[in-house]
Amino acid sequence: MKQDLVKVHHARSKKDFPELKLKDDEYVALAVYRSKLGLTFIWAAAALAIILITFAMSVVTISTAGQTTGLINDNSLPYLYMIVFVLFAAIILIASVSTKVYKGNRLYVTNKRLIHYEQTSLTAKSVNTIDLVSVEDVSFKQKGIIDQFFQLGSLRMSTVGDETTYTFKYAAKPTDELETISYLIHVAKTRRKIKSPDDN
Repeated sequence: MKQDLVKVHHARSKKDFPELKLKDDEYVALAVYRSKLGLTFIWAAAALAIILITFAMSVVTISTAGQTTGLINDNSLPYLYMIVFVLFAAIILIASVSTKVYKGNRLYVTNKRLIHYEQTSLTAKSVNTIDLVSVEDVSFKQKGIIDQFFQLGSLRMSTVGDETTYTFKYAAKPTDELETISYLIHVAKTRRKIKSPDDN
């Protein structure tokens, strides 16, 4: 009965997370993503930049009675519009790339492993996999008023032996996720202890 339930969870995880290469008896128990607040900041900054450029454009091109009173004349307006268009396109492109990179960071916790997708640019990404039984310590850290007010934080996972530490930044409600991860680690280690040598 228990094995059948594992198969059901496994099949659902394969469907919901096709990017993961799960083992036959493995399923995703928790998926941790970065807070959507970071995306709000990215696009708010892009919108502010566009507003400022638009305002500057309107100041420069104010006309009175057909005469341009700003810093440019009518002949140079097409070039100015082209520059503004390029700036708008660059801002949107930068915001889009930042969004993809930001969302490319995620953490999956299965019944057996921690799978950490880390992305720092469009071309720089890595996948770190840690067996739950190898995790020695899991903690979270908050910095500043913004983290505390919006309940953001960084999850830190340390492994046994080589003392490697993996950090997942900008997690939403990290205390809830910390509790779940700690429980899954406890279950994995308990199962390993009660296994007989013949089962390994």
